[in-house]
Amino acid sequence: MQKLFLTLGSIAMALAVALGAFGAHALKSKLTQDMLDIFETGIQYHFYHAIGLLIIGLVAQYLPESALLKWSGWLMVFGILIFSGSLYLLATSGIRWLGAITPVGGLCFIASWILLALAVWKGL
Repeated sequence: MQKLFLTLGSIAMALAVALGAFGAHALKSKLTQDMLDIFETGIQYHFYHAIGLLIIGLVAQYLPESALLKWSGWLMVFGILIFSGSLYLLATSGIRWLGAITPVGGLCFIASWILLALAVWKGL
């Protein structure tokens, strides 16, 4: 589990940097400020939760068999895909209903952090 979430976290960080650069350079002149702000919110949460995946990978060194920790990691991955992904698509496509999906990703993030806390509380 340690190797998996450290790898996923590192890949997520690389994607956040690449998408951030894409937004700052390629999209800056193509999107309205409102849509650019939405894209940047996706980037911001993507970064936070990619760091979260790295934290989960490090904690897994001490709790390698924790089901709570494993669920925490997967919910963080799903949160990045759903929360940030929906914002990226909304910003670049203008399809407003995609904003209705975003809170599901936010719930994944919240649950992930709670499960991380529970795993640490129970396991360390």
